[in-house]
Amino acid sequence: MSFLNKLRLVLSLGQGINSLTHGLIEAEAGFDPLHLFGEWFGHAQASGVALPEAMTLATASKDGAPSARIVLLKSFDHRGFIFYTNYDSRKCRDLEENPHAALICHWIVLQRQVRIEGTVERTNQEEAAAYFRSRPRGSQIGAWASTQSAPLDNYDHLVLKAKEWEQKFKGRDVPLPPFWGGYVVRPLRIEFWQGRANRLHDRLVYERDGSGWKITRLNP
Repeated sequence: MSFLNKLRLVLSLGQGINSLTHGLIEAEAGFDPLHLFGEWFGHAQASGVALPEAMTLATASKDGAPSARIVLLKSFDHRGFIFYTNYDSRKCRDLEENPHAALICHWIVLQRQVRIEGTVERTNQEEAAAYFRSRPRGSQIGAWASTQSAPLDNYDHLVLKAKEWEQKFKGRDVPLPPFWGGYVVRPLRIEFWQGRANRLHDRLVYERDGSGWKITRLNP
C-alpha cells in the first residue's frame, strides 16, 4: 500500500467518528476558545488518541530563524497553555530573545487541529516545582543529567552523569534544577479546524479583542 493510500485509510477511520457530528457551528462553539479547547482535548482523551497532549511548538530567534519541535502540554487554564523544559535549550533561547510562539495540536483520527499563537512568559518557580515533584524520579534525575541541546561526546557519558546525580540524591527528594521550569503561552489567536467531507472543512478563528474574543469563519 502506498503512503498516500495509507494516509487516506487513516483519514477514513476518522470519518466514522465525525459522522456523529454536524461540524463546527459558531453558536455551539461558544465565545470562549479555552473552553472549546477543553472540550476538544477531553474528546481526544476519551477517544483513545495516543498522546493527545503532544503538540508542535514553533519558535523563532531574534533574527527570525524558525525552529519547531514536539513538546507535551501539561496543563491549560485561563492564562493559556503550559509546558515545561530545560531553560538552556534552543527553544528557550529563542523565547528569551523573542517571546512569541505558535502551537499546533493535531488529532488526525478525529480530523481536528488547533492552532495557537501568542506571547510567552515563564511560570513562577512554585508552579514549576509542584509539577517537577509529580514527575517520575528517573525523569527528575534526567533533568539534572542532561545539558539539553549541548553537544554530547557519547551516550555512555550521559548515562554516567545520570548515575552520578542518582548517587548524589540517594535517599532524598530530587530538587528542582535552577535551569528547569515552565512557560505559559498566552493566546492571542486560536484557530479550530474540523475536517469535513469533500474538503469543505470548518475553520473558526478566535482573536483577542479587548477583554473578549472576535470569532471569524475562514474558507478551508
